[in-house]
Amino acid sequence: MTGSLAAAAVGPATGRSRVDDVTDRLITAVAVGEYLPGSRLPPERDLAASLGAGRMTVRAAIARLVERGLLETQRGRAGGSFVVEQWTPASAEAVRRTLDERWEDLRDRCEAIARLHGALCRAAAERRSEHDAGVMAARLEAYRAAASGLAKQQADSRLHLAIIDAAHNRTLARVLRDEEAALSIGAPAHLWGPPEGMPAMEARALREHEALVAAIVGRSADDAEAIARAHVGIDLELLEAARLRADGLGAGA
Repeated sequence: MTGSLAAAAVGPATGRSRVDDVTDRLITAVAVGEYLPGSRLPPERDLAASLGAGRMTVRAAIARLVERGLLETQRGRAGGSFVVEQWTPASAEAVRRTLDERWEDLRDRCEAIARLHGALCRAAAERRSEHDAGVMAARLEAYRAAASGLAKQQADSRLHLAIIDAAHNRTLARVLRDEEAALSIGAPAHLWGPPEGMPAMEARALREHEALVAAIVGRSADDAEAIARAHVGIDLELLEAARLRADGLGAGA
């Protein structure tokens, strides 16, 4: 994955190790709400594949996040690395490096993802079946009922998957999946931001979800495309907010 939070090899002139770079990217993924408190990171082998790094490198980076209080590890069958805290005083420097180095590419990818979502939602409005409409309605209700934070994020992902399925275009869906993977560290979820901004963001997302599902069910292709493109812009806004916070310009910096 080139140029995203999950990519870009360390140049020899930086004087920083591969573990340093992977550590920064994992700290940033947690800080921007790709992984919320209570969520489990993917297995080391999956993270290594997403990051283009070795498993020992990923293991060393995870150990650093545990030391800094962002993660905790649990043993056993249901174990793994779980997020404890989104942002500590030491997060700002890592977030600043990660976002500043990749900013132009991140912004470009966010625009591409918004356009792809728009195209898929237009297709969904044109092609959705009655079954698709029922699934979207049920998942919209599940989003509305979900608790703030991780449960809302997971419900959001399930709703968007239902919308993508309603488009009945596997090629567009695959291209979108690839672009979203390149933007992320590997979480199958949209960014969710810090706790202090979550209630307002979730309420806004609900309004936009309602309008989007109504447009698709009502076969209003133009409206569905426009709403989808604006809605996905939330991700770039959250990245911009994290960048400002890392620079000491945002709330709670």
